[in-house]
Amino acid sequence: MEKISIDKLKENPENPRYIKDSKFKKLVQSIKEFPEMLEKRPIVVDEDFMVLGGNMRLKACKEAGLKKVYISIAKDWSVEKKKEFIIKDNIGYGEWDFDLLANEWGEDQLDEWGLDIPKIFAENFDDAFEDEGVGYQSQYGVIVKCENEEEQEKIYKDLTGQGFDCKVVVT
Repeated sequence: MEKISIDKLKENPENPRYIKDSKFKKLVQSIKEFPEMLEKRPIVVDEDFMVLGGNMRLKACKEAGLKKVYISIAKDWSVEKKKEFIIKDNIGYGEWDFDLLANEWGEDQLDEWGLDIPKIFAENFDDAFEDEGVGYQSQYGVIVKCENEEEQEKIYKDLTGQGFDCKVVVT
């Protein structure tokens, strides 16, 4: 691991992951408040300084005004291994224990740090699907629990493609 000029790094145009708007701002703020974290989690690059892991951190570091960042170079990796790393580095395998989080940290603090926390605890379908000007009171519905955002998106697209009226809910 070494620390180099941020200008030497190349953002990967094939990076399939991104952070938008408020989450990106939280990442920038996090880097400003806790830059030591970057030493423990360096940006992973290939020999040509193309980013394999940490594209969004690199953008946030630039936004935060950093001039140097820590990197780890993945040497002698095949193109296929680099592509595999790009995907595997962004997969979230674990789940959060929200009971433990609620007892050990404050909701505002977790939100400030960028953690997606449950905001809606719907008692029933009407509560979960309430929308301005749209009433679902006299209709039947099903709430499907998904393991992750990707699964939720797939099911949503499948159901709306079949003509069902759906709304995405995060609990």
